[in-house]
Amino acid sequence: MKIYFLIACFALTACSSLPPAIQDPPAYDLSYQEVLTNIAKYKNAPIRWGGTIVQVENEPSFSAIQVLLYPLGRYGRPDLDEPQQGRFVIKSQEFLDPAVYKKDTAITIAGILEGETERTIGNKTLHIPLVATKQIHLWQQQEYYTNYCYF
Repeated sequence: MKIYFLIACFALTACSSLPPAIQDPPAYDLSYQEVLTNIAKYKNAPIRWGGTIVQVENEPSFSAIQVLLYPLGRYGRPDLDEPQQGRFVIKSQEFLDPAVYKKDTAITIAGILEGETERTIGNKTLHIPLVATKQIHLWQQQEYYTNYCYF
């Protein structure tokens, strides 16, 4: 009987390999639109957002990742089938290697809204939210299987 209990415990822990900060939203899950209305009001608020990586910038004392924001679906994974909602920048004190944090990779972060930052996209200058990271999760590309074939 003990062996079945141990097997069940291992099976259940294997199902929840995501960090809680990524899998579970904060008590009050701020939307991107709420933050854009008054970034200063929500400064230091917990954030859990995700999307796809647009660009990685490494400065001497920090790394920044620009992300195209998508709504989060199951387990905090960005739902890339939905329309994108805007952009935000992740700031990390750690070096984030562009070979690992590649363009178009799905990412979810948990962190604190630090304020806003300015980015130029084409000829347009935007003020977008800046989030200091506590937890970063890169998602593996999904494979879809249909009738013994995969895409």
